Amino acid sequence: MAATTFAIDGSIMEGGGQILRVSAALSCVQGASLTISKIRAGRSTPGLRPQHLSGLELVRDLCGGHLEGADVGSTEVMLSSGKIKGGSHVADTKTAGSVGLLLQVSLPCVLFADAPSELCLKGGTNAEMAPQIDYTMKVFRPMVEKFGVKFDCELKMRGYYPRGGGEVIVKTNPVKELSPASLTERGTITKIYGRAFVAGVLPHKLAKDMATAAVRQIRKEIKDLYINIQAMQEKKEEAFGNGNGIIIFAESSTGCIFAGSALGKKGVYADKVGIEAAEMLLRNIRHNGCVDEFLQDQLIVFMALANGTSRVRTGPVTLHTRTAIHVAEQLTKAKFTITKAEDQNSTNETHIIECQGVGMTNPHF
Repeated sequence: MAATTFAIDGSIMEGGGQILRVSAALSCVQGASLTISKIRAGRSTPGLRPQHLSGLELVRDLCGGHLEGADVGSTEVMLSSGKIKGGSHVADTKTAGSVGLLLQVSLPCVLFADAPSELCLKGGTNAEMAPQIDYTMKVFRPMVEKFGVKFDCELKMRGYYPRGGGEVIVKTNPVKELSPASLTERGTITKIYGRAFVAGVLPHKLAKDMATAAVRQIRKEIKDLYINIQAMQEKKEEAFGNGNGIIIFAESSTGCIFAGSALGKKGVYADKVGIEAAEMLLRNIRHNGCVDEFLQDQLIVFMALANGTSRVRTGPVTLHTRTAIHVAEQLTKAKFTITKAEDQNSTNETHIIECQGVGMTNPHF
């Protein structure tokens, strides 16, 4: 089965770790071999970082494959895939590398395994440049369920930059195939809620200030909804290291979920962090799409593998999404189109992403 070999240029388009995640997952699911060259060539630190390496090693372990060139800083890797086996697997970035991104690369693989899987993922749970674990659990999980994907995610320990130390346990059962999803009706925003948190030695007042500033900012635009952002002090036994941040969710009458988030940094006022998260949320509900800018690209793999036509209504199509589509079309026979939405609820920035999926079936069923 591993006769198919794919070659991907890791420097194209967005040119980051996402190309690795999408191409590794799609190769693994198809039992194909993959060579990725020029990995992160345009970045200030080119090549594999620890979190990319642990993601590739996890995929290799899931499919009993073989990985060459797997070192931090390496700009070319080869991955050969075997049969995807369920069971227990551990991946540890040993840094604040994101556990959410480890899930992104491994989830499509375990869905096509021969048995249930349990993944122990270690690293950063609330890190920059990656989905916070709260996003994975509150936005990604319910939205990806529409494709027939179900997984449990237990948060054992939160971990922050730069030390990491977070841990989540993900449990999932294999599927026969993925269903196509239609996310085209936004409805009205019915609920806004969230959590502002501090961990370690940081004072609780920071969380309160972030929450207050975020509510004030959202109120300028959305006046008729109760906004419930809780200010939390993480328990010592549930958080490793020091950190602070905020994540705010909005739900629509049709079950669409959006988020805005921000993490605190040394020297940045708490209210500025709260306003940043609020602005991000507002930006993602103004365009009247059904997914936010962060979920967009995470759905591409599932759209490509689904058995039928999926349609997703979205705001401006991000470079991450265009890159994921490019890689998915290179590695599968899936066909994507992006068109402007032309209805009374759409804005100039509303688009429909449509995909004729390949109908990947699990050989173990």
